[in-house]
Amino acid sequence: MTKSLYEHAGGDEGLHRLEELFYAKALADPVLRTLFTERVATHVDHLTWFTAESFGGPDRFTRQLGFQYLIDVHRGLKITDEQRDRFVTAYLEALDEAGMPDDAPFRQAFREHVEFGAQVAQQNSHAVTDSDLHPIREVPTWNWPED
Repeated sequence: MTKSLYEHAGGDEGLHRLEELFYAKALADPVLRTLFTERVATHVDHLTWFTAESFGGPDRFTRQLGFQYLIDVHRGLKITDEQRDRFVTAYLEALDEAGMPDDAPFRQAFREHVEFGAQVAQQNSHAVTDSDLHPIREVPTWNWPED
């Protein structure tokens, strides 16, 4: 039986380390600074919960926050293409800095997860009406790439 992406990433400990590094990068980055304007005490935990749940770990994000929370925090941000691309780059840099597994299947799954999430966040950030929102309404489940 293949372990989940969550287990492969080191569970909560590994993902929390990753999210802390990413968040520090976002706060300091001149392109992302307008989106990440101040350190929010719960942000790293929320990022960890979301990634953990997406990767097959506990469903804390859904139980404690719910997907509507994610829609609400991105709505109105008007994320640019440059910000979306920088977000993905910062995450991939943090992945290396956190010492996450470097096998190709994990890296591919992680990249696809972050790119998809960034696209959803960008679309939702420009939504004027609910019909403009991306149709996803629950934390996506991410799996190993198909061979």
